[in-house]
Amino acid sequence: MSVLVTGSAGRVGSRVVRRLLDAGRAVTGFDLRSAGIAHPAFREVVGGFDDRAKAAEAVPGADVILHLGAFMSWLPAARDKLFSANVEGTRVLLEEAAGLKLSRFVFASSGEVYPENVPDYLPVDEAHPRKPRSSYGLTKLLGEELVRFFERTSGTPATILRFSHTQDANELLDPTSFFSGPRFFLQPKIRQQESFGNAAAVALLKQADDGPEALVLSRNEAGRPFRMHITDTRDMVEGILLALDHQGAAGQTYNLGATAPVDFAEALPRMAQLTGLSLKTIDLPGAGVFYETSNAKIRAELGYEPRWTFDRMMDEAAQARATRVS
Repeated sequence: MSVLVTGSAGRVGSRVVRRLLDAGRAVTGFDLRSAGIAHPAFREVVGGFDDRAKAAEAVPGADVILHLGAFMSWLPAARDKLFSANVEGTRVLLEEAAGLKLSRFVFASSGEVYPENVPDYLPVDEAHPRKPRSSYGLTKLLGEELVRFFERTSGTPATILRFSHTQDANELLDPTSFFSGPRFFLQPKIRQQESFGNAAAVALLKQADDGPEALVLSRNEAGRPFRMHITDTRDMVEGILLALDHQGAAGQTYNLGATAPVDFAEALPRMAQLTGLSLKTIDLPGAGVFYETSNAKIRAELGYEPRWTFDRMMDEAAQARATRVS
């Protein structure tokens, strides 16, 4: 089986590529940058998904396509790039693949299509209405519709995976991490909120900043601690491979992510204990982040079982941090 993997240089995609190569499959990687993988069964196309010439170079010979690549941003200035990469790029890729006899097309969507953080009910399952509130979520919803149109018109069975927020364990206690830095560390969070133009949040955070590196326990304006799913990259890879190979996944949509959400009121004190850093508790303006997403369907139908609990991830993160600061 020959597999085309978009987003092959990314956190998830690069690991999927290596797993497929280890299983003896031929893989074509397609991304804006090289994955740096040297293997006789691996070829690579470097370019944008909305570049038709590059897409036409990438798809020939594929039996399966894993469309994992996307551009992610919540900044207003990034809207054009979001739609070019995530909507136009998906359309171009599907059009170039229309003449192939694919056995499966797997699309990486997102919980942003609901969106998880403004739910009609909890836990959020696959039947939840899709009412995205971010441009990123909208591009993923449009991508889902393109994939289902392709499925109807080409006869290719497609599987949509709505991704949880995903992290490598070693990022969790790294203040320079793109996601975990501003999520858990005070000064990176100040810089993030400044970039978003959230003046009220910046003022509250700066009041707590006494200079040394510190962690922040984020709560909403009513004092409710944040809660969200954070899934280890390795568990995401397992779910993708199940969706690729399991006959029952054809035509289905699944939430893919950790079983239990992370309660910041429990996680942050443990992070403080592991790092020796002080912990600042801040009540931020607004409703805050608070959701739970159900992975019951993928567990029941495909046998998916996440192995990397958040506690296990934190133990690994502490080891990685100790290595960095030693």
